[in-house]
Amino acid sequence: MAQTEKKGGLLRKSSASKKPLKEKVVLMYDEIFTTEDPSKCSPRFWEELFLMKVNLEYLEGKLESLDGEELMKIKDNINCLFQRCIRALGEEHPIRVVNALQTLCALIRGVHQKNKSTSGFDIINMLMGFDKAELCMKNLMESLDALLCAEGSESLKNLCLKLLLCLVTVTDNISQNTILEYVMINSIFEAILQILSSLPSRREHGYEAVVLLALLVNYRKYESVNPYIVKLSIIDDEATLNGMGLVVAQALSEYNRQYKDKEEEHQSGFFSALTNMVGSMFIADADEKISVQTNEAILLALYEAVHLNRNFITVLAQSHPEIGLVTMPVSPTTPTTPVTPLGTTPPSSDVISTVELPLDADVQTSNLLITFLKYSSIVMQDTKDEHRLHSGKLCLIILTCIAEDQYANAFLHDDNMNFRVNLHRMPMRHRKKAADKNLPCRPLVCAVLDLMVEFIITHMMKEFPMDLYVRCIQIVHKLLCYQKKCRVRLHYTWRELWSALINLLKFLLSNETVLLAKHNIFTLALMVVNLFNMFITYGDTFLPTPSSYDELYYEIIRMHQSFDNLYSMVLRLSTNAGQWKEPASKVTHALVNIRAIINHFNPKIESYAAVNHISQLSEEQVLEVVRSNYDTLTLKLQDGLDQYERYSEQHKEAAFFKELVRSISINVRRNLAFNTLSQETLLKEFSTIS
Repeated sequence: MAQTEKKGGLLRKSSASKKPLKEKVVLMYDEIFTTEDPSKCSPRFWEELFLMKVNLEYLEGKLESLDGEELMKIKDNINCLFQRCIRALGEEHPIRVVNALQTLCALIRGVHQKNKSTSGFDIINMLMGFDKAELCMKNLMESLDALLCAEGSESLKNLCLKLLLCLVTVTDNISQNTILEYVMINSIFEAILQILSSLPSRREHGYEAVVLLALLVNYRKYESVNPYIVKLSIIDDEATLNGMGLVVAQALSEYNRQYKDKEEEHQSGFFSALTNMVGSMFIADADEKISVQTNEAILLALYEAVHLNRNFITVLAQSHPEIGLVTMPVSPTTPTTPVTPLGTTPPSSDVISTVELPLDADVQTSNLLITFLKYSSIVMQDTKDEHRLHSGKLCLIILTCIAEDQYANAFLHDDNMNFRVNLHRMPMRHRKKAADKNLPCRPLVCAVLDLMVEFIITHMMKEFPMDLYVRCIQIVHKLLCYQKKCRVRLHYTWRELWSALINLLKFLLSNETVLLAKHNIFTLALMVVNLFNMFITYGDTFLPTPSSYDELYYEIIRMHQSFDNLYSMVLRLSTNAGQWKEPASKVTHALVNIRAIINHFNPKIESYAAVNHISQLSEEQVLEVVRSNYDTLTLKLQDGLDQYERYSEQHKEAAFFKELVRSISINVRRNLAFNTLSQETLLKEFSTIS
């Protein structure tokens, strides 16, 4: 018996007869692609079409193969097909509904490919016609809303979300996608919330729902009133907010787990020996295959939730009730989530895998913020890649929003909420990897500060990420402002921060010429100096012990040469009539108290050494001199040290988010898969159809 091959809608016998035979559905598509009404000769044409298995490849390919003039000739039939698809969504037979959804996806994708350079208006006209667009979209959105909210097939819900994602990402710049005006008017916000608040639906569709919401929130967000922004900002339902948090936590946890697996692979055998020889050369490769882009979509959702909704802040610190449970899919026929950008698949359940949990010795204290901090510590290691740079920047923006929030600061600094957070540290030749078991349990703010210190000491390089450094120092400053305001005495190893900040100043000094060609380094230097001024002026209100304050003075005196060199540089530039005169003079003025400390204590230390015939004083001896000479030290009161400009997205970050959303939109569209459901799978699921 001759075997039959299938390719592009053609059936071909592999016998002597080479004449290709077409599937019936392909023949029906060909009828649609004529100028005649296909139902004229066949009254049951449309009813029969939606019983046929969709050939996505052929339908999309056919649309793409036509030129603009040919496409306009069959516009009426395309409009009719679009309308018939919408009508079929209300059918009782699930097979018809599935085929209608898949056909709609193919139509939208095909017409988009043909109209890449044109506006959203042309796509609307080609798909449904201007005159019928409003009614078509109203019916479509109502049908999708009903399918998403119904207690029915998970496959149908899966396809509904894919169709919505396809609709949203039909143009690279979603704000130019005029179709979304109808999605704004006919909101599916409540349907998304219902998915997130229900455990079974969240497990199956939570990832797509969260990404969809994040994209919809970014439609013309600076130009008009976006109802999704308004509604997201006022959600106060605990189940919904927790559901969103669980989806985000699971996606980030999956990334962390994959990274750890990769790291362990590279640390074994020959590669480990090679890595030890060449330092951190292979760091970027260690997690090259783990998607950062995928998580940018999830990070965007996390950002929008933190930025827009004050109630979501509480979700960050809540332990996940489902942690430690591994939930398997209900059946092997359950539709899988589509492949996502750069190869990482989003989580298919909202429980955190037990594989990830051993990263924390104290499993029960894991929460969204811990997972996010771990994720941040991974992506912020390597900022040379553009995707990672964007991801790292978004992490710092999220942390900025958290650091400004009063309630977030309350639980970050709560002594009764101690956590063991194992951040990833960049392998460096001059330090040993910290043992995970030795990590102390501390308030969460300590992990945030650790992350900032880690970034400061590991990114002093020629391609200097100035913007990220500025954000990093701002986060530390905002946390200190809270500690000063609320008199929180945090037991933290402040010396590590002081040392990192001084090393940063040394780096700026030694690379002055190279850096000044690209950056205003005085902005960053001023911020660093003012952090020291915060400790000097207000340290007695928030440093844990009097000895901590003494240690601050010790570090300033010990590293006085760095501050002296900085003063010499800014004095030189502030006395010249160059472009850096004003910013350099600000640093000169800010150094007044640091120089007063150095000039006050250094002579006394030298005198103490001379009197006691000691060539080199120990730390304790220096501290003794410091403690006994505070009374005669005169410092100037500096205003505004505990003030800061609050984060504003629209005025400063609009360009960044526009580009980020564009990147996410392109990747979502590229990776949507509509034909993952076989007809056999559907027949099994819809047992009512024989």
